[in-house]
Amino acid sequence: MYKEKWTAALIQMDSREDESRNLEAAARKVREAALQGADLVMLPETVDFIGRDMRSHGKTVPGPVSELFRELARENHIYLHCGSITEAAGGEKCRNTSLLFDPGGEIAGRYSKLHLFDVELSGGKMIRESAQIAGGSQVALSKTELGMLGFGICYDIRFPEMFRIMGKHQAQVILVCANFTDPTGQAHWEPLLRARAIENTCYILACGQCGEKWNYTAHGNSMIVDPWGRIVARADKKEQILMGEIDMGLADKTRRQIPSLENIRQDVYELVEKSVKIY
Repeated sequence: MYKEKWTAALIQMDSREDESRNLEAAARKVREAALQGADLVMLPETVDFIGRDMRSHGKTVPGPVSELFRELARENHIYLHCGSITEAAGGEKCRNTSLLFDPGGEIAGRYSKLHLFDVELSGGKMIRESAQIAGGSQVALSKTELGMLGFGICYDIRFPEMFRIMGKHQAQVILVCANFTDPTGQAHWEPLLRARAIENTCYILACGQCGEKWNYTAHGNSMIVDPWGRIVARADKKEQILMGEIDMGLADKTRRQIPSLENIRQDVYELVEKSVKIY
């Protein structure tokens, strides 16, 4: 049985190219959120490093970065979602990997970003995330004392099929760490998050980066969206700790009221689930 009501803390950060500074700031803010009563603390995407060459910062898991977060979870007796870190993948690329630690400091969930952002923009500007990042290979969920948690990273929110699969596997809360750019964030961030919550009658906890990065502005606007699609709490574009209550009774009630997950027409169409890992 999971905890009926609990408190989430989303730590919106401005991570840059100074890894030591990023990790020191993350540790300080995790402790601050724990003191404010958070049961689960969440960090943004690539909390450890954001710069031109992500590959040079790939770390092994377990390793020094994951060990820091393990100790923070154990020390503060919280669930700690480290956002994502650059994980060494072997060869010339790294992985964009989320880790969830339980209050004892054990890894309770692990997910590597599936969908990589490759695009050619107007004026010939190219963004090729796949040039440095190796994509993951499975959808991941974690059965915890706080409920069934699912995982997504940034660009993943544009792929509702992935979130539907997590919903079908009873995800009650989906944790999305992100580093959304400001132009697309202004147009799409909120509607995409609210749609994923409504479609799957679950909470969405979306923790983002903010500030000026090396070649773009991050959108910020971390938010907690409830299963009805309502925004429970929302950050602005500055570094901050966003707190909100998660009511699992509301999640259960909404699924009874709107049984869309039960009404899927499997006889007409089917989602092919090649790999789902439940921790």
